[in-house]
Amino acid sequence: MNLKVIVEKGEDGYFSVHCPSLKSCWSQGKTSEEALENIKEAIELYLEPEIEELVEDENHKVYELAL
Repeated sequence: MNLKVIVEKGEDGYFSVHCPSLKSCWSQGKTSEEALENIKEAIELYLEPEIEELVEDENHKVYELAL
């Protein structure tokens, strides 16, 4: 899966980064490289499901999709 992110240099010298496809998924860093590493972690956490949502029973089946 590939996602586009936007990196902006702030007035304070830090770089903020967000993923427009994932609402409220933001991070920052002292450098653009650090900000990109931080947004990778933020995206992974954003997309990680809650364990209780993955319970299968007679009414629910869990599938995995590759995009």
